[in-house]
Amino acid sequence: MTNNIPHILIVDDELSMRELLELLLKREGYKVSCAKNGRTAISLLKKTDFDLLLCDIRLGDITGLDVLRAAKKQDQNTIVIMISAYATTETAVEAMNDGAYDYLPKPFNNNELKATIAKALNLRTIEDEKKSLDNDLKKNLHFGRIIGNSPSMMHIYKVIKQVAKTRTNVIITGESGTGKELIAYAIHDESDRSDKPFVVINCSGIPETLMESELFGHKKGSFTGAEQDKKGLFEVADKGTVFLDEIGELSPTIQVKLLRVVQEKVFKRVGGTKDISVDIRIISATNKKLEEEVIAEHFREDLFYRLNVIEIKAPPLRERKGDLLALAQHFLDKYSHEMGKDITKISSYAIDLLNKYDFPGNIRELENLMERSVALSSTNILLPDSLALSIHKKRWIEGIKGKRFDLDKVATGVSLDDILEEIEIAYLKKALECSNGNQTKAAELLNISTRAIRHRLQKMEIEKDNYSDTD
Repeated sequence: MTNNIPHILIVDDELSMRELLELLLKREGYKVSCAKNGRTAISLLKKTDFDLLLCDIRLGDITGLDVLRAAKKQDQNTIVIMISAYATTETAVEAMNDGAYDYLPKPFNNNELKATIAKALNLRTIEDEKKSLDNDLKKNLHFGRIIGNSPSMMHIYKVIKQVAKTRTNVIITGESGTGKELIAYAIHDESDRSDKPFVVINCSGIPETLMESELFGHKKGSFTGAEQDKKGLFEVADKGTVFLDEIGELSPTIQVKLLRVVQEKVFKRVGGTKDISVDIRIISATNKKLEEEVIAEHFREDLFYRLNVIEIKAPPLRERKGDLLALAQHFLDKYSHEMGKDITKISSYAIDLLNKYDFPGNIRELENLMERSVALSSTNILLPDSLALSIHKKRWIEGIKGKRFDLDKVATGVSLDDILEEIEIAYLKKALECSNGNQTKAAELLNISTRAIRHRLQKMEIEKDNYSDTD
């Protein structure tokens, strides 16, 4: 907009119509330019930025649809309103599919036209402000490799900054897939050890018979296959940070040996007699409740307290839904680039589906879902059809079936209708699954009439086309 005054281009091959529209819109305070045919319009579009294009479908040389496509190619944000006395329904639909904001048949009501233009321009202003806000948010959306600015993540960022400069041991707890390793990376990157090694040790991924050698190293000849001296991972990490992932999986024997390293930063290689001292910061992580493991005597109490000086709890994705869209967009951009696709945004309907899903596998599941969805998508916008949620439907139904409802929330208010609808949808889908999509059999399983199940399918907007009335 020039000086906040919207600039409108009128394209019509009838002089009287151009003059009428020009007078009408100038009275509304808009800046107006005119083109008598499609080629003139396209030439103007290349030289000037217009906020809105008012274009007849039938022109003397090329069609208004050609002008529409040229305008969108030049600037995707240009608003285009099509007008015509001759357009068919198919032409109007084609125009909308090509990005037209609206279609008005001639003769049109002047007040209706002015209202449509005002609404379209107001929508553009809102979109521009939203983009500006989104850009501002993106500046504060990343903390190292972590994405998110929900309250729970902002608290974690604060704790990371507080503990990063210290040598204090940190334990990161949380469900699988919540990004515990990224939090550990962030602590390392914020510390004065950031230019030193960050060594990840997957405690559940190394066989117990090899664990001691992997952690502490070994001397040549200490066991069959030890053909030379080897440094252990603790020695490799000297002056840096060791991240012990899934610490709760360590055997009691290794726990005993680890305790000395945690306390004294000293160990011996397998088959060695010499103490090796290291300067390391230890960060550990677990998806287990280690307090319960200590009570059950599966985890050493003294080791637990040595590791658990500072605890950071990584929240599950369902408790940080405010970060869901940013994470989804990040993975969309990542896999679109990797697969050589030009998928730039997620449709609002697809976003609604994502928001309704709890993601029991957390961020790792979301990343897997977005990778699959990008691979399946054939458009530059991720649509619900491409969103590969079908692989999660059964899990979603089972999750409802075994759901433990939080009755304490009643004190602060709940939507009983939403809860009951959620249960009803789950049972309908399960019955249809058990009956191989046969509505009559599904109705019998639920002890309701066939008419009732049809009504419920329609009300719940369940894909009834996939189900039959008979075998």
